[in-house]
Amino acid sequence: MKCMPECLAHMDEGIGRVSSNFPDLPLQEVVLTRLLLLVGGNLLSELERNLKPYGLNDSDFRTLMMIYASPTGSATPSELCEYAQQGATNMTRIANVLVKAGLITRAPSAEDRRRIVLSITAAGKRTVRKILPPLFPHVHGAFASLSATDKRTLDRLLRKIAVNIDSITQPDSRP
Repeated sequence: MKCMPECLAHMDEGIGRVSSNFPDLPLQEVVLTRLLLLVGGNLLSELERNLKPYGLNDSDFRTLMMIYASPTGSATPSELCEYAQQGATNMTRIANVLVKAGLITRAPSAEDRRRIVLSITAAGKRTVRKILPPLFPHVHGAFASLSATDKRTLDRLLRKIAVNIDSITQPDSRP
């Protein structure tokens, strides 16, 4: 999407019209929410475009990266559900995709055979090393107009918002 200035102007006009019908509308917060969703959606679309040649989507990739980044190179599905913000059913689907692709293995835990442990394979590590470097220019480009101070401020503010959202949301009831 190369028409972002027009898109932003359209968004602002629309929110302005809605606010005229709802005097109590928290205008600045609505604008910020829409901006976060717009930016997040665009980042997600670009990421998924880059993951498509590998047969992965964002959820698959985030899960693979969490296992890759784990000190042991493994995690349980319940741990991944919590940190990837996925329901158990979707985590099963993600694990199936990653196992089928040979990127992770699924095995009973040595400590508790009732628990399943997902572990990254050598092929999974190679895939991560192949996927990540081409993403770096996109990440740099997204933040190119921000100074180091701007980036630290944005990081701090987004973390505050994340904690606020966490405190007002209900527990996930997805299966």
